[in-house]
Amino acid sequence: DAIATAATNIEKFHKAGGTISLRTVTTEGVSCWKKALPIEKAGLYIPGGTAPLFSTFLMLGIPAKLAGCGEIVVCTPPGKDGTILPAILYTAWLLGIRKMYRAGGAQAIAAMAYGTETIPAVYKIFGPGNSYVTRAKELVQTEGVAIDMPAGPSEVLVIADGNADPEFVAADLLSQAEHGSDSQVMLLGTERQHLGRILDETRRQLEFLPRKETAARALSNSRCILLPTIGDCIAFSNMYAPEHLILNCKDYEVLADKVTNAGSVFLGKYSCESAGDYASGTNHTLPTNGYARSYSGLSVSSFMKEISFQKLSGDGLRRLGPVIERMAAAEMLDAHRNAVSIRLKKLDENRD
Repeated sequence: DAIATAATNIEKFHKAGGTISLRTVTTEGVSCWKKALPIEKAGLYIPGGTAPLFSTFLMLGIPAKLAGCGEIVVCTPPGKDGTILPAILYTAWLLGIRKMYRAGGAQAIAAMAYGTETIPAVYKIFGPGNSYVTRAKELVQTEGVAIDMPAGPSEVLVIADGNADPEFVAADLLSQAEHGSDSQVMLLGTERQHLGRILDETRRQLEFLPRKETAARALSNSRCILLPTIGDCIAFSNMYAPEHLILNCKDYEVLADKVTNAGSVFLGKYSCESAGDYASGTNHTLPTNGYARSYSGLSVSSFMKEISFQKLSGDGLRRLGPVIERMAAAEMLDAHRNAVSIRLKKLDENRD
């Protein structure tokens, strides 16, 4: 029931962000438009490892189905007994996805990129993973297989003012830290004593976590930074470009308008990162390691490609032709110029 509820919310959010194609007349007699088409073969990587992420299956599978991808191939590493987590199998059934293979790590990325005797090759690979998976995706991208984004170890940055509840903030920090030992947690604030209370609460909650050792190693890679003003905190965050940004501050609405680089933003004291990870509706496949400066999170459009069209009438070519001829001549591309000149000459002959 929880998976079904999350799936409904994710579908609602992603349906609302559909693609629109408009026909535009750029010059009289010259019209241009575009058409969005689904990527025919999509490969989804669902992390298994220490935390089998069936939620990632929802985040990838629903947009892929909404886009209309013809073939969806799923790779996920099995457990030590060779089986796949029942929640992942249920998610596949719920989404109507039938091609799933027990493969993980860089090997799975290679299999989907090049194809094997059993696993078909795809045109674009989606999904997060560890540093090996990320590197494998980057490598196959150089050989003509598209990827969604460089999505490696997860990260969160929390900006907390003096009104933030230390228990809430500590829980958010630890929810990120338990992802993996290579995750990173950043805490920014302007009040030294309040930050100290948050750190004390983080240490207290850590003792009760089943994944205590993993979270502790992640915290050793993390930082708590005291800055003069909340504005400085926002400036630091925009430079860092976090995958997840939590604004646990009194004036979060005002601060949100100043965010320029982040994968997904959580506003106010009740908007925990866990909501976006599972069921609020937004996608949790997000750019990490500063890539939020240039990449967006995954959406339906990630599973689509656009083809542009243009149509020139004779009058349109008469108007635009001289512009094209001059530009082609300036670039010393005579064949480009001739493709216009020959047509203009024929138009003149026919008119005469």
